[in-house]
Amino acid sequence: MKKVAIVGGGLAGLISGIELVKKGVPCVLFEKKKFPFHRVCGEYVSNEAVPFLESRGLYPSDLKPAVITQFHLSSVRGQTATMPLDMGGFAISRFAFDHFLFQTACRNGIEIHENTEVHAIHYRNDRFFIDTTNGQHASDVVIGAFGKRSRLDHQLNRGFIQKRSPYIGVKYHIKSDHPPDMIALHNFNGGYCGVVNIENGLTNLCYLAERRLLQQHRNIRAMEENVLEQNPNLKKLMGQAHYVMQTPLVINEISFATKNPVDGHVLMAGDAAGMITPLCGNGMAMAIHASKMISELVLQFCESRITRAAMEQQYSLQWRNAFANRLRIGRAVQKLFGHRTLSSVAVGLMLRVKPVARLIMENSHGTVF
Repeated sequence: MKKVAIVGGGLAGLISGIELVKKGVPCVLFEKKKFPFHRVCGEYVSNEAVPFLESRGLYPSDLKPAVITQFHLSSVRGQTATMPLDMGGFAISRFAFDHFLFQTACRNGIEIHENTEVHAIHYRNDRFFIDTTNGQHASDVVIGAFGKRSRLDHQLNRGFIQKRSPYIGVKYHIKSDHPPDMIALHNFNGGYCGVVNIENGLTNLCYLAERRLLQQHRNIRAMEENVLEQNPNLKKLMGQAHYVMQTPLVINEISFATKNPVDGHVLMAGDAAGMITPLCGNGMAMAIHASKMISELVLQFCESRITRAAMEQQYSLQWRNAFANRLRIGRAVQKLFGHRTLSSVAVGLMLRVKPVARLIMENSHGTVF
């Protein structure tokens, strides 16, 4: 049986590995951190992913994720609108969900190397050679699940990595009186902030901001006081919150540029394949869906039922059919957010033209898989 190497221990990497080892495919997974750990993430999963997770025993019901049925939007000036989420979803911290999947992967026999960074991936003579901090490893397939931005993107000479991105992401866990069934999106001048309750009575507060704002105000707290809290909804939330994470998680250079699902014969999954703008938090559902696609095709290749070229071609086609339109819509809709006037237009659409608002919402979600 051919061997599969997975670079990155997020949702896409762990679920792909679990799917493959259950079918008898040997898998090795490299994660540069040690589980459990936090990630900058909206921590919301639309219900399109639930049937798949339940069918594989991967839905984290014991962790009691929050059930989300409402969407709330506020403009930079503070006008608000609320609408039901027809599909809905659940919310859970990456700290808990990833650790649950990590433990499941260990039980199923994946060889996991924690605290192991991958420096380079080389493809020679129909095999991969992976340079890591604990030596070189060989495999027949590599799944790239190494996140939004990595040194490997440079090493693989991926096109998007040559362009600077203007965005930073910041995340806190707080205790608040945020409604338990609601995901909220609060605009501020130069970005927007997602708020959703997760497990154990906590709330995830995660925002995307233009990097220039941090440069202008010099530190995170000053930026929040002078920019985010100009939205009265955010001012109230952040002023009354109890910060469980006193120091936020921050990630730089978040890119929504188009990426290739396959680069250098590496099959990309999750954020490594492409990021949706975090308006409804569907990046997690996309990562889960991609892991289903990728594991099915890799299994066929490992059993010599398809060639490498066919595996790569079919994965690229399936990925684009499933996600390319959602990414385009996300990039277009994002222009309405983080802007004083256009964010008010978005709130007005939700209040007065509900069919348009519902259409946008439906197209940012996928279908059940």
